[in-house]
Amino acid sequence: MAPHTTEADAAAAAGDEESAVEAGTLRHRHNAAKADDDGEIKGSAPAGEEGDAEASVERAFEGRPVPTWREQLTLRAFVVSFFLAIMFSVIVMKLNLTTGIIPSLNVSAGLLGFFFVRLWTSAIERMGFLRQPFTRQENTVIQTCVVAAYDIAFSGGFGNYLFAMSGTIASQATEANDAQNVKDPHIGWMIGFLFLVSFVGLFALVPLRKIMIVDYKLTYPSGTATAYLINGFHTPEGAKLAKKQVRTLGKFFSFSFLWGFFQWFYTAGDGCGFQNFPSLGLQAYKSRFYFDFSPTYVGVGMICPHIVNVSVLLGGILSWGVMWPLIHNNRGSWYSADLKDSSLHGLQGYRVFISIAMILGDGLYNFVKVLIRTSVAFAAMAKKNSTIPVSDVGGAKATGEPVSFDEQRRTEQFMKDQIPKSVAYAGYAAVAAVSIATLPQIFPDLKWYYILVAYVFAPVLAFCNAYGTGLTDWSLASTYGKLAIFIFGAWAGAPHGGVLVGLAACGVMMSIVSTAADLMQDFKTGYLTLASPRSMFISQIIGTGMGCVIAPCVFWLFYKAFDDIGISGSEYPAPYAIVYRNMAILGVDGFSSLPKHCLTLCYVFFAGAILINLVRDLVPAKVAKFIPLPMAMAIPFYIGSYFAIDMFVGTVIVFVWGIVNKAKADAFAPAVASGLICGDGIWTLPQSILALAKVKPPICMKFLSRSVNANVDAYLGN
Repeated sequence: MAPHTTEADAAAAAGDEESAVEAGTLRHRHNAAKADDDGEIKGSAPAGEEGDAEASVERAFEGRPVPTWREQLTLRAFVVSFFLAIMFSVIVMKLNLTTGIIPSLNVSAGLLGFFFVRLWTSAIERMGFLRQPFTRQENTVIQTCVVAAYDIAFSGGFGNYLFAMSGTIASQATEANDAQNVKDPHIGWMIGFLFLVSFVGLFALVPLRKIMIVDYKLTYPSGTATAYLINGFHTPEGAKLAKKQVRTLGKFFSFSFLWGFFQWFYTAGDGCGFQNFPSLGLQAYKSRFYFDFSPTYVGVGMICPHIVNVSVLLGGILSWGVMWPLIHNNRGSWYSADLKDSSLHGLQGYRVFISIAMILGDGLYNFVKVLIRTSVAFAAMAKKNSTIPVSDVGGAKATGEPVSFDEQRRTEQFMKDQIPKSVAYAGYAAVAAVSIATLPQIFPDLKWYYILVAYVFAPVLAFCNAYGTGLTDWSLASTYGKLAIFIFGAWAGAPHGGVLVGLAACGVMMSIVSTAADLMQDFKTGYLTLASPRSMFISQIIGTGMGCVIAPCVFWLFYKAFDDIGISGSEYPAPYAIVYRNMAILGVDGFSSLPKHCLTLCYVFFAGAILINLVRDLVPAKVAKFIPLPMAMAIPFYIGSYFAIDMFVGTVIVFVWGIVNKAKADAFAPAVASGLICGDGIWTLPQSILALAKVKPPICMKFLSRSVNANVDAYLGN
């Protein structure tokens, strides 16, 4: 399953197909970090040549029986999945609420799933009770379940559309700060909402799985990379390497966790601690340029492609280094000098709306581009086959094409355990009916006919998104969600809670199209590991159910533990929440609330994002890889550049490591990065518990200029 990470990485994937996947048994970069939002594969077996490239993959497993779909669904698999889902949900929630940049955690999920079940089976084997060995099919079930669960921490909207409904975010927006357009988070309705919207997409495209995977042979680069990772684990050489990778991950996990614990002692007040260290000077610190000693974002930088990290840094320099100081110098002329910098009628308005313009320009360009490519490829495929293959037979055999041993074996297994179409149709209708009847109870202004219209068009959009994802590894779920904000918000209108309606409709649409594409990624992974589609489907359902409970509980822990969550400039600013809310306000009220010249600048950056993407696609690939990504550049416009410096440090580490020893860098950089991210992320759990228990750090470490320090000394001396 493809996790939703940043849209920026997805742009990298869509713009450079040759680097759409960079993986093998050792490495997986999923750029749909990407991110829905938000890709690259390379390695031991090129994507799309499953098994034909060099040696046959399936010949290595020929002597091993394939377990039935029931045998693939084991208790130990779901116990391990549950605990890993909690761990990764905490990590994703922290990333979601800090910058919204979420890299693929598939490598760490796969490694840890493999490690813990191997540990389990080894212990039981020593006691003589082992009944069933650990197989790659069971490993695939764990991977699917874990990623399905922690994906809800992102797609559930806790860092964007769902939290954008809250009074905390509404109070920072310009308009629609009234009871009709505000709904504060509560664990009860959040769990109910997620259960209502998260399962519909699972049924939408099940009848088309054979067409997408077998007939059209869509690549699904992330699903392919994950499959090669899992297949590699279950060879003798792969198992040895996996143990070394887990050991490396464990070392850096321990370091990152202990570093987080150490830093906590120095954060007794606002602006205290290493995360506020003015490493580039106090003036740069005021413009949010500093290295904040975050292992998380150093790790993120090690996973994300170099062009994404450089683009983020360039965006920070352009905005906080050039544009915002220039606009600030025009206060009193462009906006009232009495306004605080955090006011959306002042400088904050330029930050938010210009970043929205770049995000929408990039999203619109790539939406049209992927739609055209998908339509052309689909038409060419249909023309080649004369008819669209909709039966349960066909594929290479029917067309007379030569069939490799790998392909033949995989297709036989893939077609063995059918998911009845009646189950898919009835499931979609039943879940949709319950959702249509129940969602208006949660959001009274979200009328039942709005939801009905969304569910009528959703399967078509889900197919387009899943097909495009199979070609480019880029899910357009967030783009469909933004379209829903404008369409349904404008339909409802300002007097009828249009802002809340738009945000809720965004959640409905994003969940459907995102889940459908993710399920197809899982089917591709299962196809390449001989895992049953039925076990994949059930694992996805169980993982989604876990996520619908775990993610709201994790968010509730953050929400209760940290009083300033969602506030600009805080530790957890949730930057995309204010962006999504202002999109909803624009959809309902238009541009009347923008500060002077802001709309003109928005037009310029909207057009600029489209132009940069167009240039990237027109120039040769060797030139395009040096052109920055507008989506990545837009991220620091609102929240600052501190995390961009962390990410740049991470990318420099990987770059230098690759020059010194490329083989080791390819093998262990993902494990090092995952350890840094996981350790720092898991530290958030005890930190939240300490905050809830009102346990305060003992020391405040703060940095003052020489003149301020002299004044403080003089004051204390008196």
